[in-house]
Amino acid sequence: MSNRALRILIADDQHFHRMQIERTLNQLNYYRVAPVHRLEELLTLVEYACDPFDLLIINGTLATHSGFDLLDFCLDNPQVDHALIYDSQRFPPIPSSLRHRIQASRAELPDNEAIKRLMLHIDPPRLKAPRP
Repeated sequence: MSNRALRILIADDQHFHRMQIERTLNQLNYYRVAPVHRLEELLTLVEYACDPFDLLIINGTLATHSGFDLLDFCLDNPQVDHALIYDSQRFPPIPSSLRHRIQASRAELPDNEAIKRLMLHIDPPRLKAPRP
């Protein structure tokens, strides 16, 4: 069963990409999703959020166009627990010691299966306790 309380932030300048990712998350029963289309919106939401975001799904080109160090932002920001950076051709490989928090994909858009695997990593199924 999905943890419906997870807070997810999607950042992509293309509306279709944001909608596709959000639709996949909704199909997996995740509804606390905030889509943004500019890096400035993302930074504002993260800065003023009362609670951390459990997951940031971001198109890496948003940061590379502006010269913003997205990897450091994801690693050093206590308001971002996990991140998936996609369309990340210009990013260096993520060290294996950090892959539990940060994942990178060269794909232009994560497909449904990639998002399912990501959510299983972030929100693993809980075993039901046996009834006495």
